[in-house]
Amino acid sequence: MKRRKFITLLGGAAVWPLAARAQQAMPVIGFLSSRSPEDSSHVLPAFAEGLAEGGYVDGQNLAIEFRWARGRYDLLPGMAAELVSRGVAVLVTAGGEPSALAAKQATSSIPIVFGAGGDPVRLGLVESFSRPGGNATGVTLLTNLMEPKRLGLLRELVPGVALIGVLINPNFVQAPVQLRQVEEAARGIGQRISIAKVSTDSELEAAFAAFTGEGVGALLVTADPYFDTRREQIVGLAARHRLPAIYQFREYALAGGLLSYGVSITDAYRQYGVYTTRILKGAKPADLPVLQPTKFETVINLRTARALGIKISDNLLSLADEVIE
Repeated sequence: MKRRKFITLLGGAAVWPLAARAQQAMPVIGFLSSRSPEDSSHVLPAFAEGLAEGGYVDGQNLAIEFRWARGRYDLLPGMAAELVSRGVAVLVTAGGEPSALAAKQATSSIPIVFGAGGDPVRLGLVESFSRPGGNATGVTLLTNLMEPKRLGLLRELVPGVALIGVLINPNFVQAPVQLRQVEEAARGIGQRISIAKVSTDSELEAAFAAFTGEGVGALLVTADPYFDTRREQIVGLAARHRLPAIYQFREYALAGGLLSYGVSITDAYRQYGVYTTRILKGAKPADLPVLQPTKFETVINLRTARALGIKISDNLLSLADEVIE
């Protein structure tokens, strides 16, 4: 897998005053994620790689305090406040907007390096992409804005399906945008959809049962950190109910999902590490542009396609960046 490049327009560095821990020999950063350590194990090495590029290694000249919400967005404000009270030098937020917004609400002085799936300007995280202003900057993966593209790919994958199911988490801050985009895209191509609003494990099971009863023939899983924490469960339910499905990250396809479309999340985590070290060395978040992906990847799992009895079109295969045999 080739590393997907991000636009890097790094501005001049100005000194950013660190928190009280700056007087200590080893700076401490807080890592706040709406996801879980289990579903993030494959991306943490990329974060460490980004830190190492700047000369920092956890346990040697840097300490990291991790906080994991495991899909429980309501826990994030308390976790963010705790890290702020401990005087961390930098707050790194992963798992999309819930973590970033919790950190932004918790502090206006400690530097924040965020990962977001949508538009950070609209959400109030930064003033602009090129000049963020304030105490936050980071990476937007744009994955929450890709639902129409995913719906189109799914339609091409199974053109004869009359009804497509859509999983969406109503507790996710980007859910209204995702829902509007999916509904508009469906109307544009004349596709009937069935929306299932899911934010708990019991609702997840019930949604698949309802899809079966409605005659849903394919599934769009919208981009959402809660769904990432339930990746194995969702892929398993799709297989059990024999639903061809599309997801946001390659990791779903590796877990047995049929199709994914999105950015390389590992490269995003590496960028979190790179920006963290720049700030530790004196760069000001206000001067570090928000990074955006320049390449999206389509991954197809042919083993799953064969199990579902689906023939992948030559056109779709030609669009794939990776095919899992």
